[in-house]
Amino acid sequence: MSNFWLIKSEPSDFSIDDLVKSKNQTTYWDGVRNYQARNFIRDEMKIGAKVLFYHSNTEPNAIVGDCEVVKEAYPDHTQFDPKHVHYDPKADKKNPTWFMVDIKLVKKFKRLVTLEEIKANPKLAKMRLVQRGNRLSVMPVTLDEFAEILKMSNID
Repeated sequence: MSNFWLIKSEPSDFSIDDLVKSKNQTTYWDGVRNYQARNFIRDEMKIGAKVLFYHSNTEPNAIVGDCEVVKEAYPDHTQFDPKHVHYDPKADKKNPTWFMVDIKLVKKFKRLVTLEEIKANPKLAKMRLVQRGNRLSVMPVTLDEFAEILKMSNID
């Protein structure tokens, strides 16, 4: 079980700056609609887990900060709301399909760690983020990968 994670968000949907502005710099991580990512959230993300916040589908794609899980998995309320973009008409309140966790900002990086830099770093060659076909919005990272990203974010 991993205590280290990477979560992806498009900044146009929810950015690190949105998290900075959130009450107590905390938010729920809703809208995950991939079963493998859901299983990570539901079964493995525990309070205190460390999380890298990644901006995807932007220029540049980059890890922009780190967070911590402050509330373990609970049903994602957006699956039940017909007016919400993440509504799932098959979702059942008695047996929810989709889950979310709450995350709290630890630090917004002064220096982004770009996908290009990550791919160029031999210490990160096995990181799931750089593996072909890995499009998960939530994925585990190793302690060494997490530490290397933090180190890279502090290079001036």
